[in-house]
Amino acid sequence: MKIYFESYGCTLEKSEAALYVNKMLNDGNELVRSPDNADLSVIGTCVVIKHTEDHMLKRIGELSKKSRNVMVLGCLATVNGNTLESDNIKVIKPKEFRSFYTGTLDDVKIKEPSIFDGIPINQGCTGHCNFCISHISRGKLISRKPEKIIGQIKMQLETGTKEIRITSLDTAAYGKDINIDLADLINLISGINGDFMLRVGMMEPRNTYDILEKLINAYHKDKVFKFLHLPVQSGDNRVLKSMNREYKIEEAIHIIKRFKEEFPDMVFSTDIISGYYTESEESIENTYKFIEKYRPDIINITRFSPRPYTPDYSRKPAPSNLTKEFSRKIMEMHREYMDEKLSGYHGMVLNVMATEKTENAYLARDVNYRPVIINGDVKLYEKLNVEIVDHGDTYLIGRIV
Repeated sequence: MKIYFESYGCTLEKSEAALYVNKMLNDGNELVRSPDNADLSVIGTCVVIKHTEDHMLKRIGELSKKSRNVMVLGCLATVNGNTLESDNIKVIKPKEFRSFYTGTLDDVKIKEPSIFDGIPINQGCTGHCNFCISHISRGKLISRKPEKIIGQIKMQLETGTKEIRITSLDTAAYGKDINIDLADLINLISGINGDFMLRVGMMEPRNTYDILEKLINAYHKDKVFKFLHLPVQSGDNRVLKSMNREYKIEEAIHIIKRFKEEFPDMVFSTDIISGYYTESEESIENTYKFIEKYRPDIINITRFSPRPYTPDYSRKPAPSNLTKEFSRKIMEMHREYMDEKLSGYHGMVLNVMATEKTENAYLARDVNYRPVIINGDVKLYEKLNVEIVDHGDTYLIGRIV
């Protein structure tokens, strides 16, 4: 059978969907590059906001006209699973997919590395954020056994991959149900023989705070990228409380400070929700102050979008003109301080690893996971020294030396 595959949303969703497809490829099926040539189109979906959900529904309709059959994976199934299915559309709901974490797909060989984003380490999370449909879609926390994760990493290394990504809704929640934690897992992964680097995915502040010092010690391992994705969502405690985020901004700041003390040049990524219904001029100003002081290298801004089945479903987002101004000012601040920060790298020589081939160049990463664009005769996953000669909005430009 010929299979076409595409996926959307977070790294976790893309990784789960890709593993599902790799299992199908291991069963003798063939991957094709166009839905027009496919017997089955598999699509991994996301419903984090209404706009994304609408795009998913449109795309599924398009695929159903091109392929004989369509299989839908991911979070869309929670919202529209019962209405999506038809003669040629089959839905695999996330909660049905939970068997992946208890054995069904544990030992899937990565036959097609080009569609693989990362290795899922746990399903669900421990939080109950009022705006979030993901924890409803994916259920309570269930962690994969460390030996299964290690086994899958070894299989990925056998394909020649040297950037290992572990992912989940909250990697810091890993192991709370099986008497282990994320720091333990990082130490185990770092002990695997081979030349590779590990990128740890998003960590929620509450669980990160609880294992902070142990986690920082694990991050000192040479094979770990010094990269922190900590979604704060707001710089204001009143808004965080109404979101039911289960931490105060001071706790998130303590995490950031401690990581920066240990790894001053590390890349810090965060998420911000714009237009939350309890926002005020004061709370918006507090978020501006947080961003100006702690200067995230990456800011993912998502407009508040009430989702079905969540406590916030009946809430109304802030007026769009206020939301647009909030987002505009954050991005303006980000551009200004990133220009200053990246200019400071000019003339430096960095050791980087080429991790991705783009259309006209290679994307490389230094130990802090800072992106560096390079041209020249480069091999994927090659390590080399580059002199920084320029920069873009969020990346450096290097010349091989």
